[in-house]
Amino acid sequence: MTEAHQLIELMGTKIRLYFKGEHAEQCLEQACAMLRRYEQVFSANSDASQLADVKINAANHPVVVDADLYELIKIGHQHSVDPKSFLNIAIGPLVKLWRVGFKEARVPTQAEIDTVLERLNPADMILNDEERSIFFTKPGLEIDLGAIAKGYFSDKVMAFFKQKSPISAMVDIGGNLLVYGESPKQSLDWDVGIQNPFLPRGHCVASVKIANQSVVTSGIYERTFEHNGQQYHHIFDSQTGYPVQNSVASLTIIADSSLDCDLYTTKLFGLEPRAILHAVTQIDGMDAIVITTDGQLAMTADLRHKVVMA
Repeated sequence: MTEAHQLIELMGTKIRLYFKGEHAEQCLEQACAMLRRYEQVFSANSDASQLADVKINAANHPVVVDADLYELIKIGHQHSVDPKSFLNIAIGPLVKLWRVGFKEARVPTQAEIDTVLERLNPADMILNDEERSIFFTKPGLEIDLGAIAKGYFSDKVMAFFKQKSPISAMVDIGGNLLVYGESPKQSLDWDVGIQNPFLPRGHCVASVKIANQSVVTSGIYERTFEHNGQQYHHIFDSQTGYPVQNSVASLTIIADSSLDCDLYTTKLFGLEPRAILHAVTQIDGMDAIVITTDGQLAMTADLRHKVVMA
């Protein structure tokens, strides 16, 4: 019985893996190989990836992709065409227009935004399950899986770990945390810090106890820039073309699946705090913590005995 840790930098983020069980080092090596393959297939920044092939060619003819890329695009598409959803995997052109998180971040003109808004409709994507192909009915569409890919990868790596019967395991892809089995403190609960959205990374406002679950937080503090005294963040409303405007500073979702956490932190982010909590209470096995822009913290009822304020 061994335990092993691994830290790798991939997909523009830090990935931490932990495994305790038989052949721990070997399991982590295989997990890293999985993640490297995902980067090759899913990368938005490499012209050689399958996702890039979709971007370049799907308006001309259907593009066939690997089963896992097709699966994630299909899931993202289903949640994007929901009229109440703030998730939109067709948001790529808008993200590129603003460039939030890059040196060249800027506030586009209204004319530029209006032009891009016409290219953000997920209904303009045709998915063919039999062929595993994607076709765009209009030119200028671009798929952006940034909001949901980390959760998908986390679930896939953890599914692989579980096949190896670990005592405990952890996948942390840039803050998408998924745990299994006993914690390193040999208790069933893992204590996970919730970032304070008003302080530098590593300052927690609270911690929450989880077991065999994932925790994902989206916040307006993650990537920002200032222009003419106004702060702009990276979570966009594809109806307006501007960053979402509401009283939510951060939204944490806790669920069994890391992909579900990703989907719902984005899907619900444009709602007001009360509406977010109401929506989450309707979903079995899901909980939420909302921190408002004026520093208030609210959570779903099931978390009250699991959250400890810092």
